[in-house]
Amino acid sequence: MSTDKITVLLNWAANPYHIPLYLAQKLGYFRDEGIAVALLEPSDPSDVTEIIGSGKIDLGCKAMIHTIAAKARGFDVTSIGTLLDEPFTGVLYLKSAGKITEDFSSLKGKRIGYVGEFGKIIIDELTSHYGMTPADYTAVRVGMNVADAIKRGTIDAGVGLENIQQVELEEWSESQGRGRDDVGMLRIDELADLGCCCFCSVLYIGNDKFIKENPEKVRAFLRAVKKATDHVLAHPEKAWGQYVEMKPVLGDELNKKMFDRSLIYFSRNLGNVQRDWTKVTNYSRRLGVTDLNYTQNCTNEYLPEEGRGWPAEPVGGLFHEMPVLILIHQKHTPRLPKVATALTKRRL
Repeated sequence: MSTDKITVLLNWAANPYHIPLYLAQKLGYFRDEGIAVALLEPSDPSDVTEIIGSGKIDLGCKAMIHTIAAKARGFDVTSIGTLLDEPFTGVLYLKSAGKITEDFSSLKGKRIGYVGEFGKIIIDELTSHYGMTPADYTAVRVGMNVADAIKRGTIDAGVGLENIQQVELEEWSESQGRGRDDVGMLRIDELADLGCCCFCSVLYIGNDKFIKENPEKVRAFLRAVKKATDHVLAHPEKAWGQYVEMKPVLGDELNKKMFDRSLIYFSRNLGNVQRDWTKVTNYSRRLGVTDLNYTQNCTNEYLPEEGRGWPAEPVGGLFHEMPVLILIHQKHTPRLPKVATALTKRRL
């Protein structure tokens, strides 16, 4: 039995940064565009690009490096826009454990957790630049439970996002009387000399056949998501309350803080950024994920007018200010809504 609904598979269990998708549903933006959408959560995030590429699901979300790798492996997926621009990603650890320092070589002999295949590929490649080999650390696949595994002591460190797993560890560390500053991150973009965290930008992706046969549905989907994103950025507190009405399981202080930390990363025009795709394409070759025959699988053709074309940098020109703004986020948690709101006004 077929359905007229557009099926959309998330990259993860629903979390605070998926808010534009759910509000587009709740506030009737999909309906206003004449489309019906089913939002789905994966049982295993590693399966997302394969499922979409096989045509079993129409659209979805996935990180840029996974989207590139999917195309290189023969899966018919294309990025049609951006949900999150460059969320800081790195190896998270607890300073008080006394095992890991700001020196990457301190990972030698440690148990390092990773979500999926590419987390290990990235760490393996980094070892060659720091006088190590992959045999010098123990890789532990922990799926979506990086922060929990660190808390339980089953790993010494793990790959995670600044706005999700780092927030969880900070709150837990504070509850243990150590403070949020006890959480450290070895940022992968700095370790790998990338100049941006764009490899983990979260994209809106689609099955190539579905996109080709349903261009107006794709445009309608993106218009609705853009409207929802605008609403989130203009009225973050109100939007969060509306989201929690849909997803009561997220209605606690921890998820609210993750949402506050995510605000800075939401793409303002949903556009794929050429600078980012160039950097991550080159990085993917360096990792052995792609070869010289790979051609970029992304387009801005279906975006609302302000997102079309190929901006050289994320919209707003604040890329070089982001490290400072994130530092404010990390050090001054009570100010988060004000900081995020001020940034939003500057970038709209």
